[in-house]
Amino acid sequence: MYPERNIEQYMEYEILNNRPGLLGDISSLLGNLGISIDTINGVENRRRGLLLRTDELNKLKRFEYMTKYIDDINILKIRKPQVRDRLAVRHGRFIKRDEEDKKLFRFTRQEIGILVDFLAEVFQEKGHQLIGIRGMPRVGKTESIVAASVTAKKKWLFLSSTLIKQTERTSLLKGEYDQNNVFIIDGAVTSNSTDEAHKQLIREIMSFPAIKVIEHPDLFIEGMQYKLEDFDYIIELREDENQEITYEKHRKQHWFEDEDMNFFGGM
Repeated sequence: MYPERNIEQYMEYEILNNRPGLLGDISSLLGNLGISIDTINGVENRRRGLLLRTDELNKLKRFEYMTKYIDDINILKIRKPQVRDRLAVRHGRFIKRDEEDKKLFRFTRQEIGILVDFLAEVFQEKGHQLIGIRGMPRVGKTESIVAASVTAKKKWLFLSSTLIKQTERTSLLKGEYDQNNVFIIDGAVTSNSTDEAHKQLIREIMSFPAIKVIEHPDLFIEGMQYKLEDFDYIIELREDENQEITYEKHRKQHWFEDEDMNFFGGM
């Protein structure tokens, strides 16, 4: 409706006085300033998040200045939308992020729908993205990656896997070298591999500007000379918040039975 309003911003405010008509007044004020609301939702107790569009950032600065004279709300954030912001508005709550390690995000099996949306947003970012996923067998790691690839309209390729049988690819077809593909690596399989051709392919893809998702990143770095600092995102997926993620069985050579055989279970 307003093609000139092509600057997208995320705004979050705290409700200090939830009086009748407050949201309507805020919406009207934004509209009068030439700011469109794309999406709005409550994101936490007494907070609202909005995805906005404008043709001029100064209009949002004016809005923020005017709200200083309104006792009903307190502006908390105005910024270019991050993945976490989009998900907060879509699902009505923030995803869990570690307080100290800002690239570590935690999900439970019940939150797989949110995890799929999170991954799909990341998959749509251009260029190199390295994502690690921790989790016990059959918790839903592989199904989340594949579902997110479908949501993001991306083709996925398993470079190493135990989905049907243990797989270690040693080469790709010419058409598979595509920056729009999602490359999936089982860190336990690759780390334990004795096939140098497979490891050389992994090293090649690691420097390729595309999305790489590595299951069991802690095992992967043990055998492939990478560091956790190389990852853009680390995701932990558990059956429940109290489940411990351990690697004893994975460190046993050739233990890969039924890693994620329950492929679509619980989706």
